[in-house]
Amino acid sequence: MGKITGFLEYKRELAERRPAAERIKDWFEIYQPFPGDSLRHQGARCMDCGVPFCHTGCPLTNLIPDWNDLVYRDKWRDAARQLHATNNFPEFTGRLCPAPCEASCVLGINEPPVTIKQIEKAIADRAFADGADGMVKPEKPAAASGMRVAVVGSGPAGLAAAQQLARAGHDVTVFEKNDRIGGLLRYGIPNFKMEKHLIDRRLEQMRAEGVKFRVNAHVGGNIPADDLRQEFDAVLLAGGAEQPRDLPVEGRHLKGIHFAMEFLPQQNRRNEGDTVPDAEAILATGKRVAIIGGGDTGADCLGTSHRQGALHVTQFELLPKPPGERSPLTPWPLWPMQLRVESSHEEGGTRDWSVLTERFTGDASGCVRQLHAVRVGPAPKFERIPDTEFTLNVDLVLLAMGFTGPVKSGLLEQFGVALDPRGTVASDENQMTSVDGVFAAGDMRRGQSLVVWAIAEGRRAAAGIDRYLRRAR
Repeated sequence: MGKITGFLEYKRELAERRPAAERIKDWFEIYQPFPGDSLRHQGARCMDCGVPFCHTGCPLTNLIPDWNDLVYRDKWRDAARQLHATNNFPEFTGRLCPAPCEASCVLGINEPPVTIKQIEKAIADRAFADGADGMVKPEKPAAASGMRVAVVGSGPAGLAAAQQLARAGHDVTVFEKNDRIGGLLRYGIPNFKMEKHLIDRRLEQMRAEGVKFRVNAHVGGNIPADDLRQEFDAVLLAGGAEQPRDLPVEGRHLKGIHFAMEFLPQQNRRNEGDTVPDAEAILATGKRVAIIGGGDTGADCLGTSHRQGALHVTQFELLPKPPGERSPLTPWPLWPMQLRVESSHEEGGTRDWSVLTERFTGDASGCVRQLHAVRVGPAPKFERIPDTEFTLNVDLVLLAMGFTGPVKSGLLEQFGVALDPRGTVASDENQMTSVDGVFAAGDMRRGQSLVVWAIAEGRRAAAGIDRYLRRAR
């Protein structure tokens, strides 16, 4: 702890967002650069906690006080080393993670917490920015194990596991069903939250470490699961929780009603330079858009709709509006229940809570034109409130109500792995499934969760696979 009184002298600061009127005209990241001196001041706010709760607030158990202090001392190389000791991809978490570490920061009991996420992002970006003499270099193993591992899925869980296994000396191949590596990082997260060159530069490091990548390789589709069982000594299933939660109401069949993950990947492909055929295109341009679901995916749909030039966007949430400050039901150091205003909400649109969509109606050509809803009471009953029915004119409806678990057909059926009561892949303490030598990680095992949990899952699965392979030798 370099600045004993830092938390008394400096106030919490965050990087400023570009003006909304400017940023909705492009797909670049929304944040302005954060000055180095300001970062050092933020690092100085980290206290000498007897028990740093941020360690356990973070699923990766990042060494947060250590690298906060090193940033304050202007020792960026050491800070990058400490950060990468527990997190393979801090440039991802520093942009996408909601920062449960900050929610459990001891300073946050009676003051705004340390800006941990901002410091993490700055360390990662600076580590890459130094070029050939930079702090991010391939970490090749001392010796090869001679064992082969297949990783199915190239999201954060699969990539983290692949990197850890390659560094342990194993021969790793990542199989991705899409045409580019990255999973939801590539084809789910909008560019304004994370530009995709960040994925590409990390993949360069992984390739130099020996990781092989195969795209358009759909295991359970054009590649039978048995092929992997025969060719590899271990298999990791990290295919995510891709089964979207549907809204089975009258009129759901109408044209213009789509899952969020039908809408968002198309724009990411356009940003990559791809052409989406007109017959398949889902665009908000000039349309009245309704987003059903008030979480992060809904906010991603909102920001994307703004940038596509929607006429107006309305976002509905079934649950009641959260309080503006931490709810007493979620005291420190728990993740707080409170209202969050994302960058997309600043850019426009209408948010509404305690709304249940009951049906859709359309025009003579079968296109959705109206959403019919009612206001409801709190969970768990969500009882209809009399005389609160209303109708919203719409041209496009995006369903962003979360995911129910992994897709069961294809991959999981062919491997024959057991599922737990939630419908996710069951596994033991080493994250091995009911099938010997087949492991699971990330949302496929845990259910829909955060990028930081996915990386943690991948690292733990890699440790379990490494132990399994070394016993097999």
